[in-house]
Amino acid sequence: MRDLRLPLLGVGAWSGGLAAAGLPAWLSLALALLALGMAACARSWPALACALAALAVVAVATLRVAPFGTGPVADLVAQRAVVSARVSITSDPRAMAGRFGDLVVVRGTLTHVTGRGATYSLRAPVVLLADDAWLAVRLGSEVRVSGRLAPDDGHGAAVLGVLSVRGPPVVEFGPDAWWRAAAAVRTSIRESVAPRGEHARELVPSLVVGDDSGLDPALAEDFRTTGLTHLLAVSGTNLTLLVGFLLIVGRWCGVRGRWTYALAALGIIGFVLIARTEPSVVRAAAMGTVALIGMGSNGRERGTRCLGAAVFALLLVDPGLAVTAGFALSVLATGGILFLAPTWRDAMTRWLPRWVAEAVSVPLAAQVACTPVVTAISGQISLVAVIANLLAAPAVAPATVLGLAGGLVGLLWTPLGQVVAAPAAWSVSWIVVVAQRGAALPTAAVEWGTGPVALAVVTLGCVAVVVSAPRLLRSPVTGVGCSVLLVVTVLTRPPTPGWPTAGWVLAMCDVGQGDALVLNAGAGAGVVVDAGPDPELIDRCLDRLEITHVPLVVLTHFHADHVDGLSGVLEDRTVGEVDVTSMVDPPQGAVAVGRTLAAPPVVAAYGLTREVGAVRLQTLWPLPGAPTAGVGDGSAANDASVVLLAQVGGVRILLTGDIEPPGQLALRRTLPDLAVDVLKVPHHGSRHQDLDFLTGLRARLALVSVGADNDYGHPDPGVVTALTQTGAVVRRTDLDGDVLVLATDDGIAVRGRG
Repeated sequence: MRDLRLPLLGVGAWSGGLAAAGLPAWLSLALALLALGMAACARSWPALACALAALAVVAVATLRVAPFGTGPVADLVAQRAVVSARVSITSDPRAMAGRFGDLVVVRGTLTHVTGRGATYSLRAPVVLLADDAWLAVRLGSEVRVSGRLAPDDGHGAAVLGVLSVRGPPVVEFGPDAWWRAAAAVRTSIRESVAPRGEHARELVPSLVVGDDSGLDPALAEDFRTTGLTHLLAVSGTNLTLLVGFLLIVGRWCGVRGRWTYALAALGIIGFVLIARTEPSVVRAAAMGTVALIGMGSNGRERGTRCLGAAVFALLLVDPGLAVTAGFALSVLATGGILFLAPTWRDAMTRWLPRWVAEAVSVPLAAQVACTPVVTAISGQISLVAVIANLLAAPAVAPATVLGLAGGLVGLLWTPLGQVVAAPAAWSVSWIVVVAQRGAALPTAAVEWGTGPVALAVVTLGCVAVVVSAPRLLRSPVTGVGCSVLLVVTVLTRPPTPGWPTAGWVLAMCDVGQGDALVLNAGAGAGVVVDAGPDPELIDRCLDRLEITHVPLVVLTHFHADHVDGLSGVLEDRTVGEVDVTSMVDPPQGAVAVGRTLAAPPVVAAYGLTREVGAVRLQTLWPLPGAPTAGVGDGSAANDASVVLLAQVGGVRILLTGDIEPPGQLALRRTLPDLAVDVLKVPHHGSRHQDLDFLTGLRARLALVSVGADNDYGHPDPGVVTALTQTGAVVRRTDLDGDVLVLATDDGIAVRGRG
C-alpha cells in the first residue's frame, strides 16, 4: 500500500493556496479552521495533516498580503503618488507590447521610497514599467528611480503595485559576483550557437535555461500545437537532465556517498542562478528534484512522498503559485509520471518490450494529467502531443546538456565552445522538424471551448482515460486499435457540418483582437482583406472555408493585428496579388510584410474598380497624394487604411480597416449618398468614430472583429447602441466566433460559428 500522507499534505497545501487566492482572507481562514476542527473530531491523522497544511498556507498568504494593504506606503499606492525609490532588480527586463506602445517590464524589490515629504524603508515586490533604456539593466542591480506608484491587479495580490518609471535607471550597485557569473554563462550559451541557423540560435538557450527571447512566434505556435511548449520554458526536465549529467560526470570522477548529494545540491543551485531565481524557476527546480529522486532506488515511493513535500514547501514560500498555470502543469505532469506511468507501462509490457512501454507511458501519462489545464489555457486539445514528444525526446538530452557544455567551454575559448555546442544545434533542428511537421497535420489539434461545461467534459474524459487505460493497454488488439484510430483522426481533416453554408458572400474570421475577412470569389477562391495577428488562426479559418486559392490579398494598413497572420494566408495556397496602403507606418510592419512575400506588394490605387472572380471591388480610400509616413502614434496609420466597397452576390459590403474619424468625415463628404447592406465597423468598434458616417450608411448588418476580454474596451457600448438604433444587427467575433454573411432571396442572413 503506497504511503499517501505526504501527497495528501501537498493536496491540503494546494487547497489552501486556492482558497487564499479566491476568497477573502477571513473566509479562507475560517474554512481552514473548520476543516481542521472536522478532521480533529474525526480523529483522522491524514485529514488532520491535510487541514493543517491548508491552514499554514492560508496563514502565510494572509501575512504576505497584509503589509501591502495598509500603512503609509499603501496610501501612496492608492493615491497614485509620484515617488522616488530604490529598487533591487529581481528579473531580466522584457520588452512587451502595451496599449499605448512598446514598453519594458521589470520586476524588483522596493527597499526605500520617498513620497509626500516622507521616506520609508521596506521590502516589497513591485513591477516597473519603463522605456527602452531599461533593457540594459542587469538582474541583481540596485537602482534609483522616480515615477508614479499605482495599484495593479494583474501581477498577483503579493505585489505592492506598479511603478511607472520616468527616465533611465540610475545604477547605484551592480550585480553580485554570482549574478555576473550566471549572466556570463547565459551569454556564452548564445555565443556558442551563434554561427548556427536562426532556430538553433534561439532554441538552444531556451532548452538549456528557458531563455526564449527573440523566439519566432510562428515556431512557438507550432510547439504549442504539438504539445512541445514545455521545452521552451524552464521546467523540471531541464534540471533533471543537467543535474543528472553532472552526477554521471561526478561518478566518473570518483564522487561517492554523501558527496553525491552535495554535488547535486551544487548543480541545483547553479541551475537556479543561471535560469534566474524567479518563481517559475524555483518551481521547476523543485519538480526536477522530485524527478531525480524518482529515478533512484525505490524511486516510485520516494518520488510520490517528495512530490507532496515539494508542493507544501513551494506554497509555503509563495502561496500565489497555487493559481499559476506553470505550477499546475509541473505538479500534474510529475504526478502523472509517478502515479500513472508505472501502471500503464506494466500493462504494455505484456506485449511490448519494456523500453518501448516506458517510452510511450511517460509522455502519455503526463499529457493526460495536464490536458484539462492545457485546454483551459489554449482552448484546444493536441492529438499529436504524445507522438511529438516521443519523436523529440531523443534530441532533448543532447541539445540541453551539450548546449550548456558549449556555454561553459565557451567561457574559456569561444571557438571550442561552438564546436562542443554544434551537436546541440543539430538536435534542435530535429525538434523543429517534429514541431513544424506535426503542427502541419490536418488535425494536429482540436479546437475546444474554455467555458465551465467544456472543461468539465474534457476533465471527465481524462478521468475515463485514467480508469480505462490499464485494461485497454494490456491487450495488443485494443492498444494497437486505439493507436490506429488516433493516427486516422490526425491525418484526416474533420468536416465542419454545414460550414461554410451555401450562398455565403463574406466571412469574418475569429482571429482575436484583429481583422481578417474573406470575400467569396467562387470555386474555392477567396479575396482576403487583412490577415489578423496570428498565422495559425487565419490559416484554420481559410481551411474551414475550404479556400485553396487567394487571387487577391488586401492589407488595409501595417499594424500587427492586421498583417502578422499573412504567412497563414500563404500556407499551402496559391496567392495572387497583394495590395497595401500607401502609408509605410509602422515601418517594421511593412518590412515584415515584404519579407513574407516572394514579390513586392502593390499600393492600392484610389478609385480602381475591378472584378476578382465573383467579387466586384472599388477602392474608396486613401485619396491620391496622401502622406506616405505617419507621426508614430498609430492614428495616422489607421486613418490611411485601405477602404473597399465590395459587391458579392448582390450584397454591398463596406470594408473600412481601422479608418479614424477624420477619414470617415472625408468619406461622408465625398460620398454623401453611400449606402451598403453590410458594414465592417472600423477599428474593432472603438469609441473614436464619426457616428453620422456609420449610421448614414443604413447598413442592415454591422460586423465587429474583436478579441474577447480585450484591454481596449472594444467595442464601445455607445457605438453598438448607435448602430442598433438604426435597425442594424451587430455581430461580433468575441461572442459569435467566425461569422458568415449569406445572400438570400430576401436579402441577407447571418450565421455564427461560436
